[in-house]
Amino acid sequence: MGEFELIRRYFTRLDLPYHHEQVQLGVGDDCALLQPPAGEVLAISTDSLVSGIHFFADVAPRTLGHKALAVNLSDLAAMGARPLGFTLALTLPEADEAWLAEFSQGLHALADSHACPLIGGDTTRGPLAISITVLGSVPAALALRRSGAKPGDDIYISASAQDCIGQARAGLAVRLGELELSECDMEHALARLQCPSPRLSLGLALRGLASACLDVSDGLLSDLQHILRASGVGALLDSAALLAMAASRPVMPALMSAQCLDYLCHGGDDYELLFTAPPSEAAAIAQAAQRAGVTAVRIGSVVAQAQGLRMLDAHGLPLSVAAQGFRHF
Repeated sequence: MGEFELIRRYFTRLDLPYHHEQVQLGVGDDCALLQPPAGEVLAISTDSLVSGIHFFADVAPRTLGHKALAVNLSDLAAMGARPLGFTLALTLPEADEAWLAEFSQGLHALADSHACPLIGGDTTRGPLAISITVLGSVPAALALRRSGAKPGDDIYISASAQDCIGQARAGLAVRLGELELSECDMEHALARLQCPSPRLSLGLALRGLASACLDVSDGLLSDLQHILRASGVGALLDSAALLAMAASRPVMPALMSAQCLDYLCHGGDDYELLFTAPPSEAAAIAQAAQRAGVTAVRIGSVVAQAQGLRMLDAHGLPLSVAAQGFRHF
């Protein structure tokens, strides 16, 4: 099967269940053509996933298709942007039709659920790697950035009734043979690692409310540092709030307390939204999260830059903090 037949068979779709008037030309030409909505700017992000680095070589292709797009959509969520479309650069060791069918199904299923069509890309031969560039739009004045946090702001992390940060790290530990869980907890942890849920609805709901925002991909403390540096502030985190959040959700209660806090603080691949907002917006934040089908858990406060990043235990005593997360190099 040649390159163009591969593209036609698995990545060209004429029967999309939705219509984007912003996409004026998609797959099949030298470039895609996009027209952002009036008064909005483009939000663009790229993520690459490499076999053996970002995913296990034996991961189910449908799962991989989902995750490859999900991690990019999560960046749009962090900016408060609405998806317009995405491009895919796919490097394959061979044109395995069964693999391609499953991969494309996972990719398109998530794309359809967020009205985000594939609009172009490239395929080539080589070690398995996936690069996706996602495009969205947002009113420039409402884009959620990392640089707006101010001393006195509350710090929040998103969660759902069943999901919270740290569970994906537990899933990784299961895959590495470092952790044993019940069958139910194991399935949940692996699902969180392999099939994250981008919080796009929450990102849209936080427009005009959050002062700073990003998605947690490399670990809570590591990613929080990006907000602190961009905003020129420090942070005081409440470990009791983090542990209370974890205690009411699957997987985490099976961990010892120190291990649980470690996974909460340093685990990656969560793709929850970490954001700040003035205390005066607390009620509006709760309502916005509820509309988005999630919860916003207050886990600390923004302080002056000179105070750095600190964490207190349940008795108000300081805990050792090391902002170590996933490192690409």
